[in-house]
Amino acid sequence: MTDRSDDGLPPEQLPPVSGPLTGQDAAPAPAPAPAPADEIPPPPRSNQIMREILRGSVVTTILAIVLAMVVGGILIAVTNPRVQETAGWFFARPADFFGAVWDAVFGAYEALFRGSIFNERANGFAVQIRPLTNTLGFAAPLIAAGLGVALAFRVGLFNIGARGQMLIACAATALFTFSFDLPAAIHLPLAVLVGIAGGALWGGLAGLLKARTGAHEVILTIMLNYVAFYLVTWMVRTQGLLQRPGSNQPISMATPASAQFPSLFGPQFPLLNWGFVVVILATLFVWWLIERSSLGFRMRAVGENPHAARAAGISVSRMYVYAMLFAGGLAGLAGMNQVLGSVTSGFDGLIDAGIGFDAITVALLGRSRAWGTFVAGLLFGALKAGSFTMQASQGIPVDIVLVVQSLIVLFIAAPPLVRTIFFLPKDESEKSARARARAAKKAVA
Repeated sequence: MTDRSDDGLPPEQLPPVSGPLTGQDAAPAPAPAPAPADEIPPPPRSNQIMREILRGSVVTTILAIVLAMVVGGILIAVTNPRVQETAGWFFARPADFFGAVWDAVFGAYEALFRGSIFNERANGFAVQIRPLTNTLGFAAPLIAAGLGVALAFRVGLFNIGARGQMLIACAATALFTFSFDLPAAIHLPLAVLVGIAGGALWGGLAGLLKARTGAHEVILTIMLNYVAFYLVTWMVRTQGLLQRPGSNQPISMATPASAQFPSLFGPQFPLLNWGFVVVILATLFVWWLIERSSLGFRMRAVGENPHAARAAGISVSRMYVYAMLFAGGLAGLAGMNQVLGSVTSGFDGLIDAGIGFDAITVALLGRSRAWGTFVAGLLFGALKAGSFTMQASQGIPVDIVLVVQSLIVLFIAAPPLVRTIFFLPKDESEKSARARARAAKKAVA
């Protein structure tokens, strides 16, 4: 008869006995099952696209600018009357055609350089370098607004509302400067703070709506642009608010002298004022905030993958509000710079002069890095300053410069296209994308 244990099972079917009494180690506990790979969702597609654009190399950026200038040169040559004339006898005298092309393209870009960097034809060193100071003056609001857009990009937000934030900052700054008669040492710093606060509140409103309702920031900021534009337009048409007393024109009062930025190097350089120094300080602040502070680390984490950031205990909604507050404040800095420095004789609802939308281009060109945006703003300031000389001396419309700017954005947003044109090696993301595509085709087959 087979021996049975107390459990009613034969001894050979019982589990082995182990433990301190038997002198054998207990069997290790089974390892916990790994968390499923899809427990943390992948980042939204918009975050992935923005990350791919912002991670492009410096070489790709420079080549995108060169390619845009080449295409712009082709457009200049095609629209030049002399080039069109010599094309009629191209096969008989091709040298005339190529000479006309060279004269048109070189003359245009040489005029662009003279109007933006250095005018060797002028008399006196101060007059010769005045184009450079004009470039810096035009670049100041572009850099400030571009920093606001770039900061939002780093958090995964598309801030299309820099224009509205600028307009609200202009209105807030103007109301403050017109309402109080203060010494310059107090009036100017307070006006700067009021402008920054106005833009921050308008940007923070979009961030709050995004965080509370989940509405897309692109829709919110575009709609707030319209609200800001019509609000400022109404204010400059209303006596007692911003409209110039005794005038029926939609234009504001002039900025008081006590609230104007003084010229940085004297009256012979009227476009360059101390607002440019404030913009440099803002660039330093944004660099420190994003790259060195703990708040910036949390913002960048949300920009990389908001789902992973939320799983790590970061308040994504709070980061959205903070990011739009900072972005609006920087755009407000650009608007304040217009009222206190560039347009002190009075303004209307178009005081932003397209800077709010150009800031998107500047941020993309600068890869949403603080100093990259600074350099991109200088480039666009040079294009704007030089376009007037190019039009005056060569008869080339300013629209050509706008085309070049648009082409820069196009090529910046399509790094694979630039690498293909210049036969550059593909980066790892492109290689992995191709590998996934091939694997998907094999799976389907």
